[in-house]
Amino acid sequence: MKITIEGASEMFAEKVLALAAQQGAELTVATVDTGWTVDRAERYLRSLPAGARRFAEMVVVDGGGYIDASQLRQVLGKLNGPTVALSRAIPRGVREGWWPEGTSAPISPVWDPDNPSWHKNIAYQMAKENVPVFRAAIAQLALAKGAAGSLGLNPGGPGKTIDTGTVIAPGADDGMNQSRPSHRLPR
Repeated sequence: MKITIEGASEMFAEKVLALAAQQGAELTVATVDTGWTVDRAERYLRSLPAGARRFAEMVVVDGGGYIDASQLRQVLGKLNGPTVALSRAIPRGVREGWWPEGTSAPISPVWDPDNPSWHKNIAYQMAKENVPVFRAAIAQLALAKGAAGSLGLNPGGPGKTIDTGTVIAPGADDGMNQSRPSHRLPR
C-alpha cells in the first residue's frame, strides 16, 4: 500500500502510521516541510527582479505582513509586473529544487470584500509566521550586498550584471561632440 500525503504535519503523519499499524499494513511515511525557512526566503528574494523584490520588502518591512495596494502603487506604479514575477517564483523554485512541491506563495492578494466580482486587489499580505523569516532573509541579503560591495564584487550575486556605463578610451571624444565620431570601446 502506498499513501502520499503532502503538506501534513509530523503529528498527522504519526497518527496515519498508528492507524495503518492497527490494520496490519506496512507503511512508510516521508514528511516534507513545505514551510518557509530563512534560506528558502533568501533564495526566493534573490530570484525576483528588482521591482518584485522591492514589492516583497515593502510587504514585509514597511507593512509588517500587510500593506495597502495603493501604497505599493505609489512607489512601484503598476503592480502587474511585480505580481507576475512573484507568482512565477514559486513554480520556478519547485522546478529548480529550491523548495518542495506544495510550498505556498509567501505573499497573497487581499480582494475588496464589498466588490467580490471585480478582483482588484486592495492589499497584499503575508502569514504572520513568515514575516520574521523574511525579515531575517532581507537582513542577510543586505549584509551580503554590503560585504560584496566592500570587496569590490558585484552585489547582485553570481550571474547578475550591473551597468558599468560606457568605457571611453582616454583622450577620445565622449560622444557629446557630434562633429567627429566617438571612439567607444566595447564593453
